[in-house]
Amino acid sequence: MDKYRAANLKSWNARVPVHAASRFYDVEGFLRGRSALLPIERREVGPVKGKRLLHLQCHFGMDTLSWARLGARVTGADFSGRAIARARELAEKTGLRADFVLSDVLRLPRALKAKGKFDIVFASYGVLCWIPDIKRWMRVAAHFLKPGGFLYLAESHPFTNILAMDGRTQELPYFNEGPTYFPPEYTYTDGPEKAMPPTYEWCHPMSDILGAVKTAGLRLDFLHEFPYCAWERFKGMKKGRDGFYRLPASRKSLPLLFSLKAVKEKPR
Repeated sequence: MDKYRAANLKSWNARVPVHAASRFYDVEGFLRGRSALLPIERREVGPVKGKRLLHLQCHFGMDTLSWARLGARVTGADFSGRAIARARELAEKTGLRADFVLSDVLRLPRALKAKGKFDIVFASYGVLCWIPDIKRWMRVAAHFLKPGGFLYLAESHPFTNILAMDGRTQELPYFNEGPTYFPPEYTYTDGPEKAMPPTYEWCHPMSDILGAVKTAGLRLDFLHEFPYCAWERFKGMKKGRDGFYRLPASRKSLPLLFSLKAVKEKPR
């Protein structure tokens, strides 16, 4: 796994300056007060004022700091040194209080030993595909939750993930068959036409995700699926007034996103 982790780390370190300068992330708008959170997360997570929130795989911290603006006491963790450095710069520029920890998510319990437990563990969009062991990921999330706290995850739907950009052709396996190699390619944001280093990704079917919730000792509170996306996942999608992208009316709907909330129950 060290081989795959090293390749992915190299790629994500290379992406940070491109992403931070892109219109996609709109850092300048964020510095003026724009929230990086989508309506789905804000609605389903609910009020966070005064609560401790841990953001797994936080990239360069815009979502983490958006929760801080809503009153949460936040900690973000990511394995990219460049991302963590940029997150700390954004925290300084905005004057928002946040802790950012450099750590691989699967090794995070060693890096956050003194930080205590959290009311909320949060992760969103494009996080699970980088994880070879989904059960271990869920155990890490559960480890950091206080009794009564919850994990909230919003993510690309695993069925949709198998499809190519045409939305019809199967490109990846649905079940986890080991790492898939992706050759050097341009990252998902606008910016310079510069190929990023190659990466390795894993597929996780919904049954594995929900099974991991159970084996981590968490109780599933809800699972929601959505026929729209926050970005143009497939060619031909149209952006609505609500800011979400949908397939044309001539196409049958597909599950594009899902969200779940899983609670760490209090001992009886």
